[in-house]
Amino acid sequence: MGAFHAYDIRGIYNVDFDRHTAYKIGYFIPELLKTDKVLVGRDCRLSSPEIHEHLVKGITDAGADVYDIGLSTTPMVYFGTANYGFKASVQITASHNPKEYNGMKVSCENALPVGLDSGLGQIQKWIEEGRPTPVADVRGKVIPKDIHQDYLDFLLKFKGDYSNLKLAFDLSNGMSTLYAKEIFGEAPTYLFDKMDGSFPNHEPNPLIPKNVVPLEEAVRKTGADAGVIYDGDADRVMFVDEKGQFISPDLIIALLGRYFIDERHEKGIVLQDIRSSKSVSEYLVPQGMKVVTWKVGRAFAARKLREIDGVWGGELAGHYYFRDFFYSDSGLLASMLVLRIVSGLKKEGITLSQFIDSISHYENSGEINFRIDDKKGAMDAVKEHFTSQEKPEAEMDFDGYRVEFKDWWFNIRPSNTEPYLRFICEATSQNLLDEKVTETKKLLMEKFNAKI
Repeated sequence: MGAFHAYDIRGIYNVDFDRHTAYKIGYFIPELLKTDKVLVGRDCRLSSPEIHEHLVKGITDAGADVYDIGLSTTPMVYFGTANYGFKASVQITASHNPKEYNGMKVSCENALPVGLDSGLGQIQKWIEEGRPTPVADVRGKVIPKDIHQDYLDFLLKFKGDYSNLKLAFDLSNGMSTLYAKEIFGEAPTYLFDKMDGSFPNHEPNPLIPKNVVPLEEAVRKTGADAGVIYDGDADRVMFVDEKGQFISPDLIIALLGRYFIDERHEKGIVLQDIRSSKSVSEYLVPQGMKVVTWKVGRAFAARKLREIDGVWGGELAGHYYFRDFFYSDSGLLASMLVLRIVSGLKKEGITLSQFIDSISHYENSGEINFRIDDKKGAMDAVKEHFTSQEKPEAEMDFDGYRVEFKDWWFNIRPSNTEPYLRFICEATSQNLLDEKVTETKKLLMEKFNAKI
């Protein structure tokens, strides 16, 4: 049962969960979410058809109907859930994980995420207790439902004029292959544009630097104005500038202001996660936006954005959420808006790298992962170490700790999906950043036997 996590169900298939687990999850979802119809989609992983078969059998044995949309991006399932009024949906996917992984993202009414605290924990408990799964007197039906065109039509409402841009895309052999060429046409350079659940070219995780190298090289080779890379299920997207340099995904939260503030003249709330650069709020707040900081992960972010009625939001992991998209995240929608902005910048004679440089004023460590047994003790020790030396200007403690000082800040938090303690630090100079990172590594290695 190691597949149940804060945000979703995910693990190595036939190790952390199997077809029997998939059946039981399917069986219990209608009762959990009080519905007799469930929307189901799946990614292209090699194990997805088997999981799909048993998940669907569980749902129908419980007496509920399955509306099967087949191969889909994860945001396509969010769209289907909210647009057609489903109270429950499941996307079979392991998102950005390696090919041996799989899992499920469960949503309820309005495409709100169902996490461990909002329902998955109850299903886990029922399974662990061995709760019976008797077949209903009237089994549910499986009803094919084609929503491809409806979702495409929705996305195209946000399409810009990209005709002045030279572009490169890495589709990661994943689910963005369903839509990318329909949206952006055949003119861009496409890498790994054939759907393949064995992910033969690289893992579908754009946060790992080596996975972005082919795109960076393609951007430089073709003279592209920007590069775009999606993860396996296309709920995340990341960008490379015209120099072939990876752009920290949190800075894209600020860049999106060029569309919502400058083009649409919207004011309101923007959501960022607790790891976001101070550059984001320093760019957006003077333009009349309120920036709210919250926990990492869709299970928290999508619900929070709806709660505060935010205009848009984003995460360091490359998720971007939009009020226009049912407060959910879509890698394709985010990329359409970003490239719309890049096109506008080019018309003004500004490159993507120039704009990012103009708003980014800090040196950043990126996330550093430590393997540590005593995560809470280590977090407390790091906080105590630095706050005893210098008085903080601000502190947050809802997702690990974020502690801000005059010239630097850090966030230290336990991963919800992997056995890591994650540390990120930002400072006004490289020397100060190096000093704080070195201090942290020394403390964690000496006192907690941390491994990087």
